[in-house]
Amino acid sequence: MRKGSQKKRYILPDPKFNNSLVTKFVNNLMKNGKKNKSFELFYHALDIVSEKIKVEDKTPLEIWQKALDNVTPTVEVKSRRIGGATFQVPMEVRPERKASLSMKNLILYARKRKGKAMANRLAEEIIAAYNEEGGAYKRKEEIHRMAEANKAFAHFRM
Repeated sequence: MRKGSQKKRYILPDPKFNNSLVTKFVNNLMKNGKKNKSFELFYHALDIVSEKIKVEDKTPLEIWQKALDNVTPTVEVKSRRIGGATFQVPMEVRPERKASLSMKNLILYARKRKGKAMANRLAEEIIAAYNEEGGAYKRKEEIHRMAEANKAFAHFRM
């Protein structure tokens, strides 16, 4: 690379749970720079999750983290051009990208859900992901199936 690598930006933890992963999620959830609105929405969604799921030993934040882990892909396919042909090469996902993909998929499929308020839709998607179902979980399974189908091209890795 001609230019040096970018300096890593550190994200401050959120005020309620003191967790930087929550802040990253809220940053992905945010629209038009309305961060306070996104925090309210996320906290309200966790309240709805705690009402709907009665697990004695788990807090709503732990349920959310388990849901994120359930929708996190471990491998993905990347297009690679070799000798005029384009191959879908399965590759492992870097840890930062894993977290980013899982958050974006969870938010995307929450937005696609039918329902009134975004907090309700987000809570429903979190519960579905926690139970290993729902759109975000299906997306992860689809990514893994594609990687499995293209395992023959794994030797083309960079």
